[in-house]
Amino acid sequence: MAKSHRMLKLLVCSVLVAAPLAPLAGYAAEDRHETTGQYVDDSVITTKVKAAIFGDKTLKTLQVTVKTFKGVVQLSGFVDSAQSAARAGEVAGSVAGVKEVKNDLVVK
Repeated sequence: MAKSHRMLKLLVCSVLVAAPLAPLAGYAAEDRHETTGQYVDDSVITTKVKAAIFGDKTLKTLQVTVKTFKGVVQLSGFVDSAQSAARAGEVAGSVAGVKEVKNDLVVK
């Protein structure tokens, strides 16, 4: 009886320790690294998005930071209006190779 009681306690402890960690198991498989080719492609996309934003006469004076990871462009910084933020997102999305735009621009 004592041995089965210890086994039950061990089983319960194992479940209590493992259960909260189960959701984290999926994160290990996520790819967070780029190949050299992907890095070069992302650098080209970033350059093209910056040029497109600077080339747009309504956005030319804004301080917008552009980062790209696997074709997903993230815009950050401050803009003077919601229209400027939306326009920057449109311009970025129109650049070849952009898969998605995460527009994190903040209106000041």
